[in-house]
Amino acid sequence: MSNSSTASEWNISGMAASGILGLAFLLGAPGNLLVIWTIMQHVKLRSFTVVLIFHLAVADLLVVITLPFWIYSLAQSWIFGPVACKAVVYVVCSCMYTSVFLITTMSVERYVAIRYPFSLMSQKRTAILVKLLAGIWVLGFLFAIPSITTYHVDMMDGIPQCLFQTYSSLSQEVVCFLLETVINFVIPFLVLGICYCQVASHLRQMNLQQKCKSSTVIICIVVAFAICWFPYHLTNTIHLFNNLDVKEPDESFYHVFSLISGALVFINSSLNPVLYTFVARRFQGSLMKSNLVKLFKDMATTHTKSPDNELTGGPANGHVAPVA
Repeated sequence: MSNSSTASEWNISGMAASGILGLAFLLGAPGNLLVIWTIMQHVKLRSFTVVLIFHLAVADLLVVITLPFWIYSLAQSWIFGPVACKAVVYVVCSCMYTSVFLITTMSVERYVAIRYPFSLMSQKRTAILVKLLAGIWVLGFLFAIPSITTYHVDMMDGIPQCLFQTYSSLSQEVVCFLLETVINFVIPFLVLGICYCQVASHLRQMNLQQKCKSSTVIICIVVAFAICWFPYHLTNTIHLFNNLDVKEPDESFYHVFSLISGALVFINSSLNPVLYTFVARRFQGSLMKSNLVKLFKDMATTHTKSPDNELTGGPANGHVAPVA
């Protein structure tokens, strides 16, 4: 982001970004807390999907609780110092990587559960899931390490802001770009597309109501992921190609759209609870009897039934151990 950006550009884009971030916080903080509390208190039998949704809510909550820092910074200035700048950026990047990996894993799990329903019924599934989740979180923290070295506090029209990235060379910028765009968007999006093409094809041949419900939730999550992340990666791609070009890059374009597209990414961390509620329709009566609780319970019991039993209503042949 260039220091030569005009004050008017900063004010307009900063105000727009602050509005988006404020909306993300108002939706995301209570929404993700509600999802975490609902699953912990009311869903005793937890399937792969429900556990992944729980961890996704935790990752999204960690992202949205950093929003007051960014909102204050855009409205005033970054007063929290350079160490806090790197720490907050690292938490955000780590949890966003983790969120993307969790969404991708949910899509793969949906494909496996529908295409090969008995493969997830092993008593070893709990140990496998624990290792998988640990690996996802570790990868998220590892892939976010470059953000510690590249982000720093600098002046924007005389105001300190934690929005600047500095690279030691163009090759380092290219590597960081490929790491963020390919690992965090291109590959996950390709996996998501392939899995759901396969899922849609298989579901057309079967009447699996509970699995359709789980798949509907995750399809909504995937669509929201694509809409919220695409502008951010498109803006970064244009900026990188401008830097590779012999012409002077259009920093004005990058300054305006990087703030807006970056704020839109935070919206993704607040949308998922809204999507769950939408799929569950609306709250009715006490929370214990609400459709949101019923949704997670239905998703949790998906793997306890074989396809034949789901169609005939017969007893379940498999057993799924609860996941803590």
